[in-house]
Amino acid sequence: MFFSPLPLGQKLELSPNHVHIWSKNLKLPPSAINKLSKILSSDEIDRANKFHFERDKNRFIIARGTLRKILSYYLNIEPKKLQFTYSERGKPYLPDTSILFNLSHSQDLALYAINTVNSIGIDLEYIRPMNDAEGLAKRFFTAQEYNLISQLPPQQQQEIFFKIWTCKEAYLKATGDGLAGGLEKVEVCLKPEQAIQFISINGDFQEAARWYLYQFIPESNYIAAVAVAGKNQSLSFWQINNIDIAF
Repeated sequence: MFFSPLPLGQKLELSPNHVHIWSKNLKLPPSAINKLSKILSSDEIDRANKFHFERDKNRFIIARGTLRKILSYYLNIEPKKLQFTYSERGKPYLPDTSILFNLSHSQDLALYAINTVNSIGIDLEYIRPMNDAEGLAKRFFTAQEYNLISQLPPQQQQEIFFKIWTCKEAYLKATGDGLAGGLEKVEVCLKPEQAIQFISINGDFQEAARWYLYQFIPESNYIAAVAVAGKNQSLSFWQINNIDIAF
């Protein structure tokens, strides 16, 4: 997947049915992490301080600080002045703006999906070795998805598991339900002759057809999916580098 560098000097604009996806590596020197921490809200700092490992704390600070920087490009407001509101299940949003967004991070990579009008969710997973992809599929996936995975050799089971998982979680993040919404209620089609898509949501085929689903590989050993309420979406991919978040 090719991510274009940030178009410096250009105003970033979003039209309806257009999605911007941003990528950010979560490795930064301590001085940069310290600067990013200063634009976070007090509740974000509290969340960061709850991480047991310094590595995870730093990743959170970088991911949230970068989110604020990205959103500031669209809203022309200082990153620190952005005030997030949270849904019942903790999904952040910005009241009184047309910008909708979602973020996901795994290991040393973060992805951000930004658009207007339509609910949006993105999920990113680092592809790690799994000992029981089939067992997890039986527990969390639909019967059809489990049957597909159970018939594959172990290495392919892992690959297909992550493909299905990211699609399901992207949808559940778009709706704001998160994993509590039930992975088994979202069914994904992975037929080779068809583009990846939702088959049914809570048994509703028409609701599934209302959603746009796109899966991609942002970097080697990662897989991601973005789900958007509304068909016929166009996507642009941007990369934010360390120099772009300088103060």
